[in-house]
Amino acid sequence: MKINTDGVLIGSACCQNQPKNILDIGTGTGVIALMLAQRYKNATIDAVEIDHLAAETAKQNAAKSPFSSFVKVYNCSYEDFNTDKKYDLIVSNPPFFVNDLKNEEERKGIARHADEDFFAALIHKSYGLLSDVGSIWLILPLKQANDVIGLAASVGLHVIEKVHIYSDKTKPEIRQIICLSKQNDRLNEYDFYIYESLRVHTAQYKRLLADFFLAF
Repeated sequence: MKINTDGVLIGSACCQNQPKNILDIGTGTGVIALMLAQRYKNATIDAVEIDHLAAETAKQNAAKSPFSSFVKVYNCSYEDFNTDKKYDLIVSNPPFFVNDLKNEEERKGIARHADEDFFAALIHKSYGLLSDVGSIWLILPLKQANDVIGLAASVGLHVIEKVHIYSDKTKPEIRQIICLSKQNDRLNEYDFYIYESLRVHTAQYKRLLADFFLAF
């Protein structure tokens, strides 16, 4: 899977105060991991990717970047990823078409689809890897976001940020970015619009992506 809007949105929107260790689950070709490396220059970043070809591409992209010494890519499933580290920031643009028609291309199917237990396992794994003051950031469609919020509550994670994402003001909500934490802080919630008219990005979108997109 190449660069997509969901990936750059979560890579730009997620934030954490001076994270030491960062984990990108399902890094694909490494875009989110490299965005975080650019922003948090004192952090080390572990990026996990199950697909071999994507993981190899992520490794090449990291090696050719200015952040090669801070980003390490692991070709494995997140379930098989084991470490003694605790992460201050965990980020994922996960597959989300649970029990939907599978994509005919197997590799894209892995990237886009998830089994019923996927999110429960993801939340439990992330909880175990999260530092006491850390946060987990995910971008999801509405149904899956609501499901994940319920799963998070069952293990003691609280929603402290929720971003409602719209293509434009004439269309319904298409995604949510949610931030989960062990700390029960006050919820910060707001709307985000990508376009103000046909092919014209909003000032809100340009501000968010300005540090990463040369066009802005």
